[in-house]
Amino acid sequence: MLQEQRQSPRKVLRTKVLLAIDGRAPFTGKSVDVSTNGISVNIPDPVPVGLAGQLRFDLMIDGRFTTIDAHAKALHCIFSGGEYKVGFKFQSLDLAAVTALARFLR
Repeated sequence: MLQEQRQSPRKVLRTKVLLAIDGRAPFTGKSVDVSTNGISVNIPDPVPVGLAGQLRFDLMIDGRFTTIDAHAKALHCIFSGGEYKVGFKFQSLDLAAVTALARFLR
């Protein structure tokens, strides 16, 4: 039986994510869920575990969009339903992003 590896609760988030992964041209994916520690994104092509890059996505907080920019690293990449589900762990977030995520996850 697999043990849960998540370190914090997740909340469903369905939004477009812009990814600028090291060594690749920027591309978009669709988020699945988010937590204070990371985000799961569906993308058309695989990303090697350990590869890092910049992610940008919007959260709806109090009726307004808040853009989150984060440096993140791929922790896992699983082929599912014709696309790849990649779990990214945030490597660095500024205070505004941490605050926005906390408000969204309430």
